[in-house]
Amino acid sequence: MQHVFIEGSDKQAPILLLLHGTGGNERDLLPLAEIIAPQCSVLGVRGNVLENGMPRFFRRLSEGVFDEEDLKFRTKELHEFINQMAEKYGFDRKRVVAIGYSNGANIAASLMYHYEHTLKGAILFHAMVPLRGVALPDLSKTSVFVGAGKRDPLIPADETKELIEELRKANAKVTEHWGEGGHELTRQEVDLAKEWFDVQYK
Repeated sequence: MQHVFIEGSDKQAPILLLLHGTGGNERDLLPLAEIIAPQCSVLGVRGNVLENGMPRFFRRLSEGVFDEEDLKFRTKELHEFINQMAEKYGFDRKRVVAIGYSNGANIAASLMYHYEHTLKGAILFHAMVPLRGVALPDLSKTSVFVGAGKRDPLIPADETKELIEELRKANAKVTEHWGEGGHELTRQEVDLAKEWFDVQYK
């Protein structure tokens, strides 16, 4: 997978896994990482799927309807890729925290749905339920920040609420923020994610 790895100044801090939205790339969320945790090493990844020329992390059949078989395949692919990168770059695999937006947040959620220890934590901006009918692993050691827009035209509020409920049922510690906006990322939710990160990992 195409990626960028930038070593941070604090070797004890978490490693940030950056997962872009549809049409983004491995460098899209570097400015977010700089705001949220400038001391951390970052691994930015580009999705392996193209939709009308735009990179994504998994296929969809239509807006909001995921190709479930491809989602499972791509989730496994990403999980194994992180393992390989930990060996290649020498970072602690147990200290990976994802920052995902939209499509990237959905595959980060899917990682947690499928693998117990794949993420130490996650910041999910504008995410929805990746898959139903899945028995989630025990996520009691996983902390999650969810940022959502009350007027998001692409993700109904009930979808995000269901995701939060499923993560909490699996014992994840979830902090949620509901902004007044739509699907766009706001500075307010980024600042709140930074506050959350500082509390969790400092």
